Amino acid sequence: MGLSPEVEIKMRITLGVTGGVAAYKAAELVRRLQQDAFTIQVVMTRSAREFITPLTFAALTGQKVITDLFAESGGEPNLESAIEHIAVAQRTDLLLVAPATADILAKFARGIADDFLTTLYLASTAPVVVAPAMNVNMWNHPATQENMEMLRVRGVKVVDPDEGYLACGMTGAGRLAGQQAIVAAVHEALHAVRDLAGEKILVTAGPTRENLDPVRYITNRSSGRMGYAVAEAAAKRGAHVVLVSGPTSLATPAGVERIDVQTAEEMHRVVLEKIADCAIALFAAAVSDYRPVEANGQKIKRSREPMTLSLEPTTDILASVARTKGDRFIVGFAAETEHVAENARKKLAAKNADLIVGNDVTAEGAGFDHDTNIVTLFARDGRDLPLPRMSKSEVAQRILDEVVRLRSKSRTAQRSAV
Repeated sequence: MGLSPEVEIKMRITLGVTGGVAAYKAAELVRRLQQDAFTIQVVMTRSAREFITPLTFAALTGQKVITDLFAESGGEPNLESAIEHIAVAQRTDLLLVAPATADILAKFARGIADDFLTTLYLASTAPVVVAPAMNVNMWNHPATQENMEMLRVRGVKVVDPDEGYLACGMTGAGRLAGQQAIVAAVHEALHAVRDLAGEKILVTAGPTRENLDPVRYITNRSSGRMGYAVAEAAAKRGAHVVLVSGPTSLATPAGVERIDVQTAEEMHRVVLEKIADCAIALFAAAVSDYRPVEANGQKIKRSREPMTLSLEPTTDILASVARTKGDRFIVGFAAETEHVAENARKKLAAKNADLIVGNDVTAEGAGFDHDTNIVTLFARDGRDLPLPRMSKSEVAQRILDEVVRLRSKSRTAQRSAV
């Protein structure tokens, strides 16, 4: 499963090698990944160097092998080495740890950062794939399994170890997974198939603010994380993404064109300007449903008297676009506090959408201010796809998987009708 040359040069994998007998297999894994034209940089823990030398990986990759958090220069740590984990985190497309020991998995799960690899893990926002390898009893221990569950919930992709004869002489689960399984997980995590290449996609994200006066406004609790995750995922799958964003503190995803707005009216105007040449639109923004009939030009002064606000509805951006969508594929989001399925299905029909992403924002680990989400995808073809709690990055990928499936199904039906 290779990548086109245009895409391949952009894909950089950081391979973490930790201290276990299977460390020597990481050298073979480097060669296998290079066959798919990935650029590999290796980070080794101190224990890994007891099993295989950094020189081996340097010769294979042609890249510097990082072994310490602080490189020594003339006996003193230098500034470049002190922030190198940030630089590596920013330029990597995926962090792969193979083999991953019980120790490193526990540190990842608990947020311990005491060497370069663990610090890199915390500093990186790239997808993470881990391939555990250890003694069968260590793998089966409740502490290890609890750590694995924590990592899975956060979106880390785990390539479960194979069963067989282990170096310790025991038999069971714990042997490093085969190259084919690890490479397949890498491709899946990167969505390296680039199935949205050439598509132009519009994504809305974040809240809107409706001014009451120069210092106050009506808004909501949306952080924008879900919409930004969708924009980032679509860009990684090859799309040209236009992100229309309400006020957030989030960084613009790599390769995404971002346009900032404040109010629902501004967002509606920009959407209408940009959507003409977009084949897909995903409306993840939490747009204010109401705004003040009239915003005060001066700060409203406090008084002892009750105050009544007169509000009017804002424009329904999703509905206004979907009414004249043509062949455009429309995805809406339904953040609910009750009757999620019923309300999402109603919205799917009323808004003329092709897919609705529904979730209960009161559920633990879902909704606003969380890195995870629990959603159900409601499709026009009648399929309901409930997803377990997972990172918003993984939810974004699953949403795009469904978009690709439904568009392919629609095109097949159109061809059959001709």
